[in-house]
Amino acid sequence: MRRAMQGMAVALLALGCMQGALAQQKIELRAADYWDDEYPTVRGIKKFAELLNQRTNGRITMKVFSSGALGTEKETLEQVKVGALDLVRVNISPMNNICQETLVPTLPFLFRSIDHMHKALDSAIGDEILASCDPQGYVGLAYYDSGARSIYTKKPIRTIADMKGIKLRVQQSDLWVSLAGAMGANATPMPMGEVYTAFKTGLVDAAENNIPSYESSKHFEVVKYYSQTEHSMAPEVVMFSKRIWDKLSPQDQKLIRQAAKDSVPFQRQYWAERDAKSLKIVLDGGAHIVSDVDKKSFQDAMGPVYAKFVTTPKLKELVKRIQDVK
Repeated sequence: MRRAMQGMAVALLALGCMQGALAQQKIELRAADYWDDEYPTVRGIKKFAELLNQRTNGRITMKVFSSGALGTEKETLEQVKVGALDLVRVNISPMNNICQETLVPTLPFLFRSIDHMHKALDSAIGDEILASCDPQGYVGLAYYDSGARSIYTKKPIRTIADMKGIKLRVQQSDLWVSLAGAMGANATPMPMGEVYTAFKTGLVDAAENNIPSYESSKHFEVVKYYSQTEHSMAPEVVMFSKRIWDKLSPQDQKLIRQAAKDSVPFQRQYWAERDAKSLKIVLDGGAHIVSDVDKKSFQDAMGPVYAKFVTTPKLKELVKRIQDVK
């Protein structure tokens, strides 16, 4: 009996050592982002990597592939789903057709301000939306800033009437196609990397994005009017592969999730700095900021978008909870 107990103790000790070794295994993560190394989202991912490296004494490292090196947002999302890539930073819009709850932060004129968006998504509401992607193969780790999106084209846009018949590039999402239609525009979904050429060839007349993207993509060189509709404050999201996540120890999952969350304040600061810098660049480059936009004319036309996409009790509840955040 005594010998059997000793044998069991040795076995348990060995098992504990194996589990400890597993928890302490060296991990090399690969992350992707569409933008260049100086863009705020890439800097945010790099801060995430730095925090992980520091907190694990180099045991968990992350290589960041920027400038679309591993493909478009859609392509990298597919790689993450199958476990060919560990994580990716994307705008939340490409997630809309994957997990329904991500439609909510994408809705036009949902957030009253950037501060309102932060308060809503930093709460349990934001966590619920991210968690809704788990069954689809994605572990949502954090929200990054993406500023307010507005419309830019070759003429000023001051009211929704100015949008009639315009060929508007939108993200590859059903909601964005519907949003363009509600504005009276002709939606042209396409990857961001194709937009500059599309402007040159006349395939599109307009696009919509934030100031840093308008500047970084060089779109301000070909279309000079940036009209502050501020119709969306859809955030960026950091998505981890569920296939790879489930192979990690609970301790490492906690470390990774916390480092992602802790990178958020840094990314927000990077965004604020870049927003101011990009605004100066586009103005110096001859762009015109149109601030006298009748936003109400746009807001009043969004009813059909909400009716089409906010169709379940859960989605309606999320919208109401966000609207109620003070």
